[in-house]
Amino acid sequence: MSNKVLRGVHDVVSYIDEQPRIAGRAGVIWWLALGGLFLDAFANSALSAGLGPMTRDMHLGATQVAVLTSFASWVAVAFNPLGGWMADRSGRVRPLILAKFLSVVGAACCAFAPSFEVVLIGRFFVGAAYGIDFAIAMALLAEFTPARFKSRLNTWQGIWYTAVCSNLILTIGFYNLGVGDAIWRYAVGSAGVVALALLVAQARYMVESPMWAARKGRLEQAAESMTKIYGEEFTAAPAHDRTPIRNRADRGLANVALIFRGIYLRRTILAGTVQMGQSIQYFAVGWYLPIIGLALFGQSFTVATIGALVFNVFGIVGGFLSPKIGERLGLRRASALGFGAVFVMLVVLGIWHAHLPLVLGFLIPSLFILFHSAGPGANGKTLSSLSFRSELRAGANGVIGAIGSASAALGLLIFPILRSHLGLGPTFLILSVAPLLACIVCCVITWDPTRAAVSPDEEQDAPRFARSEDYEPGADGTAVQNGVRV
Repeated sequence: MSNKVLRGVHDVVSYIDEQPRIAGRAGVIWWLALGGLFLDAFANSALSAGLGPMTRDMHLGATQVAVLTSFASWVAVAFNPLGGWMADRSGRVRPLILAKFLSVVGAACCAFAPSFEVVLIGRFFVGAAYGIDFAIAMALLAEFTPARFKSRLNTWQGIWYTAVCSNLILTIGFYNLGVGDAIWRYAVGSAGVVALALLVAQARYMVESPMWAARKGRLEQAAESMTKIYGEEFTAAPAHDRTPIRNRADRGLANVALIFRGIYLRRTILAGTVQMGQSIQYFAVGWYLPIIGLALFGQSFTVATIGALVFNVFGIVGGFLSPKIGERLGLRRASALGFGAVFVMLVVLGIWHAHLPLVLGFLIPSLFILFHSAGPGANGKTLSSLSFRSELRAGANGVIGAIGSASAALGLLIFPILRSHLGLGPTFLILSVAPLLACIVCCVITWDPTRAAVSPDEEQDAPRFARSEDYEPGADGTAVQNGVRV
């Protein structure tokens, strides 16, 4: 077996970019990371699918419903940047496993909750897990994906809708078992089973990101990871033969300041806007599709749930088409077109929802989900994952994810309040402002990582702290600055 020598992050990036496909242990890790995103969607949609029965079962008022549905997203606002900081500081794998443990605890609390307050406690753990997991999983995916396959990160959107549909199918199955209004307990409890299975699988098969280790100056660790992942023998070069680490950020939480400087600022605005716009439009409309289905198709739980399932099948189609669309158009243009189409769908629903024939009642929300998932739905997180160097990547995902979580919480909170005060039509028209503004921003800012010639981990003009020095990787795998271990 030939021995490959790693002199710095360039060797890691080059080797990964040369891979003809994402296969072997790298493929297992890639899909396990996506499995965590499946869980995030599954846990979120579990509450959505059983919201009507839960409202009756626990005698919840409109304000309690608004608080409950948005609570996990508010918690994720805090845990998104915290998870990103943990991953950029100590690695990707341990926080991912911690997130699965929190998901198990959250699902158990909700499934066996005797009161509304205990359900809120469970949703706290679910929100914490979601906040930690998403920022890190997307960073890990970016670090295992060859450059020519960058747009494949959008696969997570298809995974998301697959999870939503899986939960809806389970919910219909539980309903037919005659469990009554307690059906929501079975829905949220099933998320705990998925979380436990993923916890075991990730603990067994995940390997630390070699790109992260190399950017941190830990070439010995990077070589060990590369050997495990690719089945070839990798070793770290002697200290005198290692490539200095350019522009390394080493100030912990303060590293986040760099994403608002220099060439990163426009990328942060673009990714943050896409994330904000898609979160508002999905969580204010898409998440409530079972409730909207009741308004459009009558009060039959089964019919409304099947309607929501049909809507989300379009999400699966759009989500798995999203990588190809992103490859063909670029992530930015795909986002702009998707936002524009969603704006039109919301205007149509706002003006004519009460007069739509049954066919259009199914078609318009389905097209909404299709344009959302094929365009901006995946791109906010993908843009942030591909736009920054490794020791900033998870932290940037955390900040931009916090923007998305706050927007999701806002959407979840305002939809039931606006609908109860103004009705469904005006609510759709008010919410249409978000995709319109996001479309405009996507047309103005022209950055697109799928069209970039240089990996963010190798950009020489990337922002750095004043008076920071380059780092020489030390012989023991730690980084050395001016002869001092850091």
